[in-house]
Amino acid sequence: MTSAELHPMATGHIPSYVTQADGSDFLLTFMFVFTVLVIVLIGVGYFTLHSIPEKIAHESNHPQFQLVGILALLALFTHNGLFWVAAILVAGFQFPDVAAPLRAIADAIRSLGNQGNDVPAPAAPSQPTAQREQ
Repeated sequence: MTSAELHPMATGHIPSYVTQADGSDFLLTFMFVFTVLVIVLIGVGYFTLHSIPEKIAHESNHPQFQLVGILALLALFTHNGLFWVAAILVAGFQFPDVAAPLRAIADAIRSLGNQGNDVPAPAAPSQPTAQREQ
């Protein structure tokens, strides 16, 4: 086409976002690729965010590692932030072991009680009491 055949109101150059005569649309292709990349990056960020409590618990060899994992999965599937906050709190803090001192006290008392007893324990009866009465 020569400039004599163009409409007098037409511009001399066509912007790149206008669809070409062969049907290729650069803007549509670019936006499709951009949208797919953004969705993938958001998904990776979302899954990475939800795995933070498990990574913390795994690195510190946390005793409640399975509980942290369950809470993180619940937060992932239910989209409930409270589960994720609970998982990060459980992973971040070690709960005190209250039963360990009590077990140590019980073991000490048991060992003190067995020191003075050299007398053997009484033998159990060989027959049940119901059979002896017959």
